[in-house]
Amino acid sequence: MRLALLSLLTIVLLPTPGNAQAPVFKTTPKDSSIKFFVKASVSLVGKFEKWDASLKFNSSDVTTGVLDIKIAAATVNTGSGMKDQKLKSKDFFDVEQSPSITFHSTKVVQTGPESFDVLGNFSIRGVSKPETLKLTVSGKGTGTGSIKGSMAFDRKDYGMTSGIPFVKIADPVQVDVDLKVEQVSGPRLVYKQ
Repeated sequence: MRLALLSLLTIVLLPTPGNAQAPVFKTTPKDSSIKFFVKASVSLVGKFEKWDASLKFNSSDVTTGVLDIKIAAATVNTGSGMKDQKLKSKDFFDVEQSPSITFHSTKVVQTGPESFDVLGNFSIRGVSKPETLKLTVSGKGTGTGSIKGSMAFDRKDYGMTSGIPFVKIADPVQVDVDLKVEQVSGPRLVYKQ
């Protein structure tokens, strides 16, 4: 009986070939950035000082990746205190009611040797909609590298219909991500050629 129980535990606890360990990556925030750009009569470019990003995989197939980004909206930095305060207000990010801006990927499509469309749910100021982050990777197969890309969305779709005094602002907002990543465990990712 004891031998049978030991054998059962061994089978359950040891990984099987079909259940191999998946690659695990970590991001290096100090070498990474999340920025945004809005076409305006006065330059409206900024970045976020605090955010977190994770990249997890279900297997070594690169299209099984799940990208999660969580941004502290109140850490917006345009270099102008007046613009920052306006962006934090209920007219834009509404940081009091919605302190986080998030992106959670739902599907990864490899579009080229080093390019991907990452479809996901983007949430800002309590509104969530599907958006696509277009990414390119560098350092493929080395365990370290960068993920760079951009996503464009219409601010009015998320309830940001106001303007900034004396500044004419366009509706499209471009978000640029530049994430430095390092593989910490698991097998190397497999890309389609």
